[in-house]
This record gives sequence, structure tokens and C-alpha cells, in this order.
Amino acid sequence: METQHIPEAEYDDSAIRFLELLWGDGFLSPGGPEEVDRVISGMDLAGKHVLDLGCGSGGITCYLAEAHGAARVTGFDVELPVIEAARELAAKRNLAERVDFVQAPPGTLPFPDQVFDIVFSKDAIVHVPDKKELFVDVWRLLKPGGVFAASDWMIGHDGPPSQQMKDYLDAEGLSFNMASPARYRQLLQEAGFSDVTTDDRNGWYNQLASGELEKLRGEFGDEIAQHVGRDYVDKNITTWQAMLGVLESGEHRPTHFRAHKRDEERVSSSGAG
Repeated sequence: METQHIPEAEYDDSAIRFLELLWGDGFLSPGGPEEVDRVISGMDLAGKHVLDLGCGSGGITCYLAEAHGAARVTGFDVELPVIEAARELAAKRNLAERVDFVQAPPGTLPFPDQVFDIVFSKDAIVHVPDKKELFVDVWRLLKPGGVFAASDWMIGHDGPPSQQMKDYLDAEGLSFNMASPARYRQLLQEAGFSDVTTDDRNGWYNQLASGELEKLRGEFGDEIAQHVGRDYVDKNITTWQAMLGVLESGEHRPTHFRAHKRDEERVSSSGAG
């Protein structure tokens, strides 16, 4: 996989602080433990080695070990500030023997073939421009019979984004590279995965994000401003307003997906890229 470059430290200390105050200690995406549970619903992690891809500041990585009994959870992220925060969190929770964190630049994931039973990801693949190559790499890392279970921020179509979506992406100011659930299914199948399923979460996050915006406009926003500054909170109020527009229109489609590595044969010979 060719190395991809994203802006340095998109999630700096202020971003980490703001999102954790909004979503919970160690969580940089919405929904907390309940949404993690939904992504892996029906899966047994006990005794498994799990990769948390795009682990952020480590809340989910630790949760998969603590609450779901994974034998080992490895968190991976391309940004050093979030990895440093994740290591501090794991040490605070006395999980150093079961949880580890790896930071490396974008590109081929720095792990051997067939080392993980499960690859998990929560709203991080949106940052990856070449999703096909990532999915091929995840397939490589999984043991036969392994599962790729993830959530991501997607778009409802594969045509050019609307002006409303462009305005939202500009407000976010992050390296978002959205594709549709249908495109994800196609690329996962081309990478060799089978039994690919998706679960649309637009309605859930539309409602939740509306409540988040109200919190940011009220006393909770004032409390957060004491930690990150009033300007930072106001900037995110503008972002949430833009995000609600594309959630309400249905163009922004937060979606869960699950895919299985059944054997060593790729479904499509084009999966190797």
C-alpha cells in the first residue's frame, strides 16, 4: 500500500479534550460503550486477539479488554497525541499486560499476516482515502474465520457531494473521505470478505447530534469552554449545525458493517489491488 499523508495532529490536545468531555473518557466518537456493544453485538471476544484500528485515545481499546474479555487488544493510530493519551489511560486502568498501542504513518499496517481474530474500528476509516487497499490489508491481518466489525461515517451516494455536504466538510476541517455503504460492501467483497452486512445509524445519530448541539449551546458548553476556550466551542457549534443539516437530509449516513474472512481464497482476483 502506498503511504498516504494526512495533516499532522488533526486530533491535538484541544480536540482530544473537547471530544472526551462530550463523549466520555477515551472516546473520540459518539455513542460511548453502548454503540461499541452494538457494533460487536453477538460476537464473543473472550480469549481473542483484537486490533482496534484508528483507536484514538484508547477508551474503546480498554473497553474491549475490560468489558468483553479480549485476551489482548492492540490499538493502532497514525497520530502520536492520541496514542500518548491512550497509553496513559491504559496505565491508569492497569491494563498494560492486556492492551498495547502502536503508532505509525498511514500505509501498510505494521503487523504480521493472520495475527488477529477480530479487527474493530469506530469512525476512523473515513480518514482513509484508499479504502480498497485498507480492506485488503485488514484481510491479510485476520486469521481464517476472522471478523472485521466496524462503524464509519459514510455518505448516502457515490456522486459528487451536495453543497450542503461540502459546507459541512469544510466546517469539520478534517481529512474525511466518505463513500457509500454500497461502495463499502463492494470493496470489502473485492478484498476477499464474505457475508458483508451493514446497519444504517443515521436516525440514531441524527437524534443524538441534535441533543449534543443543545448541550454545546447551554451550560455544558460553558463548562467545556473553561477547558478548551470559548472560540473552540463556538467553532464546534457551527460544525454541529452543518452536520445536522446533512444528517437530516440523509446524505450523512453513519453505518455499521461486518465482514468475514472465510478462507484463503479471495472472492475477486482484483482484490490484491
